[in-house]
Amino acid sequence: MKIVIQGAGEIGSHLAKMLSKEANDITVIDDDPQRLRNITDIADVVTVEGPPSSLNVMREAEVQNADLFISVVPFVPQDINIVSALLAKNLGAKKVTARIDDNDFLTAENKLIFKQMGIELMFYPERLAADEIFDFLKHSSSESMDFARGRLQVEVFKLEEDSPLLDMKIAEFAAITTRDELQFRVIAISRGGQTIMPKFDTKLLYHDLVFIIATREGMQFLMKFLGKNTVETDKVMILGGSKIAELAAAQLSKKISLVKILEKNKERAMTLSEKLDDNVIVVLGDGRNSELLVEEGIKDYDAFLALTGKDEANVLACVVAKKFGVERTIAEVENIEYIHLAEEMGVDSVINKKLITAGRLFKFTLSGKARLVKYMSGTNAEILEYTVAPGSAITKGALKDLSFPKDSVIGGYIRGNESAIAVGTTRIEAYDRVVVFALPHAVKEVDAFFK
Repeated sequence: MKIVIQGAGEIGSHLAKMLSKEANDITVIDDDPQRLRNITDIADVVTVEGPPSSLNVMREAEVQNADLFISVVPFVPQDINIVSALLAKNLGAKKVTARIDDNDFLTAENKLIFKQMGIELMFYPERLAADEIFDFLKHSSSESMDFARGRLQVEVFKLEEDSPLLDMKIAEFAAITTRDELQFRVIAISRGGQTIMPKFDTKLLYHDLVFIIATREGMQFLMKFLGKNTVETDKVMILGGSKIAELAAAQLSKKISLVKILEKNKERAMTLSEKLDDNVIVVLGDGRNSELLVEEGIKDYDAFLALTGKDEANVLACVVAKKFGVERTIAEVENIEYIHLAEEMGVDSVINKKLITAGRLFKFTLSGKARLVKYMSGTNAEILEYTVAPGSAITKGALKDLSFPKDSVIGGYIRGNESAIAVGTTRIEAYDRVVVFALPHAVKEVDAFFK
């Protein structure tokens, strides 16, 4: 697939690195020669130097032959990305996407207008990150995904010293269910930064991140077995008044009684105070100061979000919040190398807008049957949701007879109003919604089964 990425900032560079590994033909456009040199150090790409929205530069990058055009120019008004996407479409690019920074553009009515103009997807990374935070706070595990309004759920559990799963083999864990049908399944384990696709004799160890897919009933049983109580979040403290913090606070304030933001910049603090609801309190001060946290009553809060844009400060602030007894902590960590470190230091959940955005865009490189792609922090694997096409290879027999790619697993499926965990004898049918967990190198092979 030929992909042209306009913009070699953080998100553009991450996309180029990720997509080039999939044997795609990648060209990157940017007007900053240093950013282009940086990107060639991490990804196998062709670079074209020139200003965004330049037709001559676009033609030089062969946008007219692109299967996918992604406009993620950093530090510019969103109009430039939108105009670039529209120009790319008119030049002949098959699919085009654009980064935006205006929430109003994402209403159903406005999205339809842009779709009619030819832009397949507009994405707002900070909005995606805020949505992810909101979802985290609805669950008791470190990370989660719901499918079909929770009929199937993927949850990630970190094994601590008191976990009943320590030193238990996968086969022993699977045998604890009290019902005839399988209610849950371990689909992956992250251990020391490596992703393991488990076998029946794989033993669960201290500090493993265990990825489990379950039906709604199965997840209720698991929570009880693991001694996990539903965490009711009613008061949230946020460190930093970033755009993600603003969007998260606006969303949370409609569901909980109190949100408190600690922001050290006076002008930004005043802006947030004016824009947000009355149950959002903005405090002027440096939340990295433990004394300020105590003064603002951190011990009384159910969750602490560190969203300053500085990875180290966010991780350390969450560690401090944990020491004060806060039940849930979430840190924005944009350096992917730091994610594992943050989890090792006890941060409950990590948010990374590059990974979230990459998942939204990656599905455009697949067959078109992929409804959703998500990268789970703590692992390099991907969770994909497919709608099964009639006559596709996945429908040709029982799963155990299909030679499904080695480093991937079908976790479960939804058929009408019913959901189930997949086993070897399962036969997938047309129009089923199927949840797949796969390592990156197996994704293209997985995709072929659903064409």
